[in-house]
Amino acid sequence: MRMTRAEAKEHNRRALLAAARLIVARDGHRARLEEIAERAGLTTGAVYSLFGSKNGLLVALVTDCLGPHYDGVEQAVPAGMGLAEAVEVFARHYRRLCDDPDALRHLSFEISLQDLALRDPELAPRLAASVRAHEERLAALLSGRLHDGHALTARQARRLATALRALLVGLSQGVVLGLTENAPGDYFAASARALITPDVLGPP
Repeated sequence: MRMTRAEAKEHNRRALLAAARLIVARDGHRARLEEIAERAGLTTGAVYSLFGSKNGLLVALVTDCLGPHYDGVEQAVPAGMGLAEAVEVFARHYRRLCDDPDALRHLSFEISLQDLALRDPELAPRLAASVRAHEERLAALLSGRLHDGHALTARQARRLATALRALLVGLSQGVVLGLTENAPGDYFAASARALITPDVLGPP
């Protein structure tokens, strides 16, 4: 059955994202747009048509990676759950990702993207903005949840979200690289819960 125009566009978009993820993870800052397009069975013109530029494609990759991650967290954390329990659920979700058979490949891709951002002053702020947007999703998920009888304010939620992401990214990298021994889900959960302090949250 012949694809519609919209279906063909989405097919090409997914093919370019998949190709870019593989080549960026392998080649880092040496990743070539021509090779990405060729692997996807398309031309570089398709990249510009769909993403505007190579950097536009790389920014879309961040959303493609982080979006499903935060979708899963939002589904696992119902509205009535308290702050501490919600934080633990988020931390355990992060720990489970470490056991994914492709976890090392995903980490290689993330580090390669960071390397690209360090070398490209135009790309760095765009990638940072994309990461912050997903961090805001976590902040929105935490905001208003009860802790010690008080609802977490939006400002406190943003501070906690930043600390959580930094902690869990570091712990996850340690697990994937074999640097962190004996770090089960309980360890991740306890470490994350320990961030719920007045010093981290700050004033309302």
